[in-house]
Amino acid sequence: MAHHQRVHQARSAARRKTLQILYQSEIAGLSAQQILDEELCVDEVGLPCDFTRMLLAGISEHAAEIDGLIATTSANWSIERMPLVDKSILRLAIFEMLYVSDVPHSVSINEAVELAKDFGGEDESSRFVNGVLGKISDLLVE
Repeated sequence: MAHHQRVHQARSAARRKTLQILYQSEIAGLSAQQILDEELCVDEVGLPCDFTRMLLAGISEHAAEIDGLIATTSANWSIERMPLVDKSILRLAIFEMLYVSDVPHSVSINEAVELAKDFGGEDESSRFVNGVLGKISDLLVE
């Protein structure tokens, strides 16, 4: 298997872990860092890799900016009313689009849409996530 594909698969797995920890932190009312520090990750997550840790730290550090972008682009959906999974997926993808320079926006969006198909809170989750991230990508490119 080519190196590029291995990295892609490892990062896909890391994003799944990141999403599970973000979701868990929302449900438990704990920071993602507390969940990591106290090893409260749900069992199927396994040990978080460096990419997962970097994503979680960055999402936490830039939470206000990320949620601001979600609020301005998710027409008719307040962040409070959004399904937790969808909100967590958006936070993950937006952080990546803003701050992970070696991942193209298209990859971040595709990965987020796949996560929404697998874990999304609603049948429409993947379309919703795709729409919001498409708008944000356009904003960032301008």
